[in-house]
Amino acid sequence: MDMQTYRDGRKEATDAAEAIRAALAALGLPERVWGSVRPMVTHSGKPYVHLGMVRAEAAARIAEAIRSGRSSELP
Repeated sequence: MDMQTYRDGRKEATDAAEAIRAALAALGLPERVWGSVRPMVTHSGKPYVHLGMVRAEAAARIAEAIRSGRSSELP
């Protein structure tokens, strides 16, 4: 992979990770829930976001926000 492919993938993954962190914070979830969200880039340059492990009650709140459509109201 060339450096530009890595940089492009890293930027996309970072932007997406920041959006997830902001959405989780807007739900009122503490930093311990969204603090482990990390941007990642595969060896081929594909962007991913590692969400990590969350407690069941946090996952339930996230699921409820998605189901209720509140997620579209988040920044």
